[in-house]
Amino acid sequence: MFKIDSYDFTGKRAIIRVDFNVPLDAEGNVTDDTRIRAAIPTIKKVLEKGGSVILMSHLGRPKKNNDMKFSLEQIVPAIEKRLGVKVQFAGDCMGEKAAEMAAALKPGEVMLLENLRFYAEEEGKPRGLAEDATDEEKKAAKKALKEGPQKEFVKKLASYADCYINDAFGTAHRAHSSTALIADYFPNDKMFGYVMENELKAIDGVMENPQRPFCAIIGGSKVSTKITIIEKLMEKVDSIIIGGGMTYTFAAAQGGKVGNSICEPDMFPVALEILEKAKQKGIKLVMSPDALIADDFAQTANTDYAPANAIPDGWEGVDIGEEGKKLFREHILGCKTILWNGPVGVFEIDKFATGSRAVAEAIAEATQKGAYSLIGGGDSVACINKFGLADKVSYVSTGGGALLEYMEGKELPGVAAIRK
Repeated sequence: MFKIDSYDFTGKRAIIRVDFNVPLDAEGNVTDDTRIRAAIPTIKKVLEKGGSVILMSHLGRPKKNNDMKFSLEQIVPAIEKRLGVKVQFAGDCMGEKAAEMAAALKPGEVMLLENLRFYAEEEGKPRGLAEDATDEEKKAAKKALKEGPQKEFVKKLASYADCYINDAFGTAHRAHSSTALIADYFPNDKMFGYVMENELKAIDGVMENPQRPFCAIIGGSKVSTKITIIEKLMEKVDSIIIGGGMTYTFAAAQGGKVGNSICEPDMFPVALEILEKAKQKGIKLVMSPDALIADDFAQTANTDYAPANAIPDGWEGVDIGEEGKKLFREHILGCKTILWNGPVGVFEIDKFATGSRAVAEAIAEATQKGAYSLIGGGDSVACINKFGLADKVSYVSTGGGALLEYMEGKELPGVAAIRK
């Protein structure tokens, strides 16, 4: 496996899988170009070393080919702004025009293929099946797609280039054509880009060799979606701060009253098991003793404070309370390694975002004092960006599901394809 720094790109065309799945407004303008900015160093390295670049990515979840609201043409200006180089747009990723453009690329030039997910072959999921299709029919259709059209799709993409770079950590947990299968066509000419290299290095450092005390802050609405990562982290950390909607499942499992708050009664046994396991392992579980409560899920809601385990009927917990802010801050400032995955309140609504802001500010302060902080998971990244603190922490991951799966110890197809 080559490193991007040591590979000779002179006169070569590099096809780079980037993650340009960026948010757009109603006019198709990019509203957050974090992922584009992250990919720029890899693209520039290829160009500086005498190569040309073919960029490929997905955008959203189009249900059909050529749904133009998912066209990557919309993001060309945003790429050019950050890269400082004209970007040619192919208008497709399979047609003759794309092949001709790739063949004509000169050193220093960049082209962008159209949304990979305009083709069912990218994800390997058949389209157009009848709604009442049986499991056997679905399985047969998937097999037929994989053995025929998907192979041709991957082969065609690979034919455009001399080497392959995977720099899309956010999709590394998907065994898709552009993230895993294409690598086989470049057995001696495949490598990670800087995003992938940095992501793996950051996560490996936190999980395998953390400075202690090591604290994980795990937020989000449901225990069911975070149980695996909580159990994995209990093998690594000294403490876990639990926030978000999960708080109320833990509170209710212990006999508390949580009003109309998000709650998963079927997860009560799991919550109690986590509490017991943490006690046995000597891991401190930190939860806010109080909650900001609201009578509606809106900026205009009436709000009040209540103990997190004594929320009145008709009210729901939407953020940590003032005591929780103090407790979380003190705990974070006492740690040397901090992992944050998931907000501790409904941060999208400003009125309910003060707890997540307090957590972000405490992490930034701890980082300034020498702690290593890794922010990962889509909502946590959105939080840190919203509060303008992304440059005040050690590392902001571009991955959501990929980050969690990698931390859980799962093999990511996009990583394995390069390493094998």
